[in-house]
Amino acid sequence: MPTVTSHKPGSFCWVDLATTDAVAAKKFYMHLFGWTGDDNPIGNGIIYTILKSGGKDIGALYNMDKQLQGTPAQWKCYVAVSNVDEIAKKVEPLGGKLTSQPFDVFDAGRMAWIFDPTGAKLALWQAKKHAGASVINEPGAMCWNELGTNDGPSATKFYSQLFGWGTKALPVSPPYTVFSNAGTDIGGMYLLAGPMEGIPPHWLPYFQVHDCDATVSKAMSMGGKTIVPPMDIPVGRFAYVQDPHGAVFAVIKLNPR
Repeated sequence: MPTVTSHKPGSFCWVDLATTDAVAAKKFYMHLFGWTGDDNPIGNGIIYTILKSGGKDIGALYNMDKQLQGTPAQWKCYVAVSNVDEIAKKVEPLGGKLTSQPFDVFDAGRMAWIFDPTGAKLALWQAKKHAGASVINEPGAMCWNELGTNDGPSATKFYSQLFGWGTKALPVSPPYTVFSNAGTDIGGMYLLAGPMEGIPPHWLPYFQVHDCDATVSKAMSMGGKTIVPPMDIPVGRFAYVQDPHGAVFAVIKLNPR
C-alpha cells in the first residue's frame, strides 16, 4: 500500500464526516472497515478524529458544532488546490457560492467551503503540513467521488471552468458523466431522478472494499441501512449505505484490472 505524500491540484484529497454522535460513528466505521482513530482536540470542545487504514490517514470524523445542529450527518469531500484564495475568487463569477472566505486550519492547510450552482457543497484544500489522505484507491480508503445533481449542464460547466476538469458522458442509461483531472478519472456525476428525485444535490465518497455484499450486510447488522442495494456495474460491484446517524456513503469492490 503506497503512501501518498501529495495530491495533484484538482484531485480529491480528503473526506470527513460531520455527525451527531462521533463516539457511536467511530465504533460503526472502525468495525465496518477496520479503521483506527486518532483523536485531536481542535477547540470549542470539538474532537477531530483522524481515521486510519493500515496506520495511514484516510479521512476524519467529528461532532457537528452548535452552528450545524439540525443539519443531517454527512460525508464531505475536499479538492486539492495550489492556491485556495485564487480559486475562491472564481467561484461566484462562475455561478457558485462561497460560503466561507479562505481560512487557515492551524498549520495543516488553508481551506474554503463552496456550493456549486446546483447546491452541492465542496471544500477547497491548500495543503501545508497536511497533504490529505495518505492512502487512496486501496481497500479501506477513498477511491471515487460522485456528484448527485439536478442540473448536469450547469455542474459540468462550473467544474470544468473552476478546476479544468475534463468530462465524458458514458453511453449508459440513466446518464452518467465521468470527471477527469489531468487525464485521470477522479469522479462521476448522475442526475437525481427516479427514486433519488427530491434529494438535495451533494457529493458522495466511495470506499473500496474486498466484498461489497459482505460489507453491506455488516453495516446493516450494526444499524445501517441500504439505500442502493449491491449491484454490478462495468467496473465492479457497488452499493449506497446510510450509517445509523443518517450519513450516506458508497462502497465498491472493483474488478481486477
